[in-house]
Amino acid sequence: MKILPVIDILGGIVVHAVRGKRKEYMPLKSVLSSSTDPVDVAAALKAFGFGELYVADLDAITGGQPNFSLLERIVDKTGFELMVDAGVTSLEKAEVLKSHVSKVVIGTETLPSASFVAEAVEYFGSERVIVSLDLMGDKILSGFELGKLAEPITFLRELEALRVSQIIVLDLARVGSGDGVNIAFLREVLSKIRAEVFVGGGVRDVQDLVDLKDLGVFGVLVATALHSGEISPYDLKQVGLL
Repeated sequence: MKILPVIDILGGIVVHAVRGKRKEYMPLKSVLSSSTDPVDVAAALKAFGFGELYVADLDAITGGQPNFSLLERIVDKTGFELMVDAGVTSLEKAEVLKSHVSKVVIGTETLPSASFVAEAVEYFGSERVIVSLDLMGDKILSGFELGKLAEPITFLRELEALRVSQIIVLDLARVGSGDGVNIAFLREVLSKIRAEVFVGGGVRDVQDLVDLKDLGVFGVLVATALHSGEISPYDLKQVGLL
């Protein structure tokens, strides 16, 4: 199982994301770095021993300018492979993002239509496109009305039919909360779809990671538990996850 550290960029700095309430996000305080510069934080995570980094460009997701120069600097400084959600809503925007990152994340929060997923997979290939099922509890966050009304499992199966091979199940209501992950829901997801599933939101400690690995999850996005020191390199090595 992969462990992907996460940085959330808002206003050009790294912030601590909590429950999707972006207006309340504060500058990151981390035991790994005294800086909120995305390049410095990424370098600290690289020193942790990770090889791939998930970046949520909240400036772009909320309609602002993407932080492409920051992404370039992160890659130049750290050598990280980047998986990035920058709120892409067109193939043109995805093409620009693709030139900076290893994998383009298409989040349902900004998704203009289901057909855009099909277009992106056809254009870039399923290995370069990951769709994030953005949830607020049991409700889908979607850029189009039918997406908002869909039942999550049904929506995931529709994504599979569009040849999506990797999916992130991201519960924003649990992000930064320390509430733990929704094991029952994830068990249902894994029983209904064949795509590789990443999970984000609510991871508290190494035991949560072990539980997710045992469940059959392909990868986990982690932020708060790393920056608080709750999960250390030693912890991950002890359970074979680093």
